[in-house]
Amino acid sequence: AAEPWPENAALYQQLKEEQILLSDNASSLAVQAFLQMCNLPIRVICRANAEYMSPSGKVPFIHVGNQVVSELGPIVQFVKAKGHSLSDGLDEVQKAEMKAYMELVNNMLLTAELYLQWCDDVTVEEITHPRYGSPYPWPLNRILSYQKQWEVRRKMKAIGWAGKTLEQVLEDVDQCCHALSQRLGTQPYFFNKQPTELDALVFGHLFTILTTQLITDELSEKVKNYSNLTAFCRRIEQQYFEGHDKDCSTIAARSSKRSLLR
Repeated sequence: AAEPWPENAALYQQLKEEQILLSDNASSLAVQAFLQMCNLPIRVICRANAEYMSPSGKVPFIHVGNQVVSELGPIVQFVKAKGHSLSDGLDEVQKAEMKAYMELVNNMLLTAELYLQWCDDVTVEEITHPRYGSPYPWPLNRILSYQKQWEVRRKMKAIGWAGKTLEQVLEDVDQCCHALSQRLGTQPYFFNKQPTELDALVFGHLFTILTTQLITDELSEKVKNYSNLTAFCRRIEQQYFEGHDKDCSTIAARSSKRSLLR
């Protein structure tokens, strides 16, 4: 039986208006979507030091009862242990397929977001450094930004992305979107009529890409080429976020963003 979900459950992320970056915003939105799909209410709390509060050093993290859990994968497992699951109806083959597509999203979309934020020089100077360091005084704001940039660039080198051009990264994004579009087809969700954690993850990343103002629209244009993916994002936005109570996060109160709904 499902355990009762505490009313004071909270999700922590960075400051919405001036600090949070594309990749962290996408990860946070994916977790919010997952919890909404599970019908588990969560209060979103924005803190300048959320990244440093997280047990893994990554956002978002949730605080439920006396438990603190960060990132979508562990949060899905934690929620499942409490008796709430979106993927129980899938057979073993479908579960393996779902995990493969989630790996694809993390390996391609999340890595592309990190590359754009920390390896594209114009984006780094005009968006990433000012936002990432915004809560802190000079010179700490620059020191923390350069530390993070060094950490991400070291990771990019380790996985073979450091030498990629922006055009190659955008091509990777396009290939990922093509694979997702093919899998989704005309279904409402990736596994037909019920959402799974894959739907939450894809929504978090695609919606954030579509609604975040960057230096150019090249990244969002890759997603817009696939009408079933943009319709998928609109559907989840309408079903799980519109009309729900919102703290400083979720979809209505975002800076430099625009709704998908026209």
